[in-house]
Amino acid sequence: MKSGISARNVVLALSALLLVLAPLGATAQEPIKIGAFFALSGPASSIGEPTRLVAQMVVDKINKEGGVGGRQIKLETGNTESDPTKALIEAKRLVEEGKVVALIGPTRTDEGMAVKPYIEDTAHVPIVMTIGGDPVIAGGKFGPFKWTFKTPQRTSVAVKKLYEYIKSQGQKKIALLTATDGFGKDGQAWLDQLAPEFGIEIVARESFAATDTDMTPQLLKIKGSGAQALICWTIGPAGARVAKNVKQLGLTFPLYQCHGQPDPKYIELAGEAANGSIMPSTKVMVVDQLPDADPQKKVIQEFIRLYKDEYKFDSQYPVNTHSGYAWDAIYLVANAIRQAGTEPDKLREAIEGTKGYIGVSGIYNLTPEDHNGLQTDSMVMVKVENGKWVLLK
Repeated sequence: MKSGISARNVVLALSALLLVLAPLGATAQEPIKIGAFFALSGPASSIGEPTRLVAQMVVDKINKEGGVGGRQIKLETGNTESDPTKALIEAKRLVEEGKVVALIGPTRTDEGMAVKPYIEDTAHVPIVMTIGGDPVIAGGKFGPFKWTFKTPQRTSVAVKKLYEYIKSQGQKKIALLTATDGFGKDGQAWLDQLAPEFGIEIVARESFAATDTDMTPQLLKIKGSGAQALICWTIGPAGARVAKNVKQLGLTFPLYQCHGQPDPKYIELAGEAANGSIMPSTKVMVVDQLPDADPQKKVIQEFIRLYKDEYKFDSQYPVNTHSGYAWDAIYLVANAIRQAGTEPDKLREAIEGTKGYIGVSGIYNLTPEDHNGLQTDSMVMVKVENGKWVLLK
């Protein structure tokens, strides 16, 4: 009798234990949610939509390889509509309703600056931005950036790369033509600040709205300035419009574009006027021209293989300098989760401590003072020749 009661008690105890452990097992297998919000509509959608596709491509790759610590990643997406206010709304939704452990995005500098105070003051969730401008991680008057990181090269790095080349060409007097949006203003600020370091004098400064269709009036002013070269600082179609206007006016000085323009779309929109344009770029645009000893070459080639051959994104969104930013952002977060888990403070510290991550856009070495971790050696100078991208030695 006692034996029967004892056996029954054992069965009941085991059943109770299984009921307790079952939810724990289920929880351990729940996916890790990462928020990804980009400009999927509006003026910046030509950058935002392919960035979203790359983010999902990377998540698929990681999941096929076993996930992170045996858990799958789930991408929770949002559309900023190229609008700073909408970007903030989407960030709040993903954090507060989506319960994501980290954020990737948004697309434009103005969107990033709208989101940053919420991240730093309230959310305290790591965000790896895919925007070009420096202010989000600049500190000082732009506010703290404890929780904010970004994968595209800082504007200051791109300006240094460009000025190094201009100096090597013996050009000392330049003109600036910059967009009036956040990205353009950030570019102008760094171009002004760093010019004396390279022995460069800025002899003319003109600006335009990113939506302007004709920059001829500004270029006519620059024409008589004595400039030996022109730097245009903008992303999107406006850069191609400047190239066309330069050709139409018969201006003979070199046209330098910023690191946001290396894109087949630039050549498509500018046509023959694109030929001769020079700009700093990530290595993705000229990967086959890189030496085999470059540690990024194999990483970039694998990225391009997936992008073009397996996912076939290239037919709609040709590979451009922006293409790798989401790849690097997802990997920075995933690598940090492998190391430290998903608790916010530990995850943030792990991202900040990233060293030697070989990505599409460069080799990342982050510090508490530098939440980007890329230097000028992550970039190359490229030139458009006969409608093709050529690596300048």
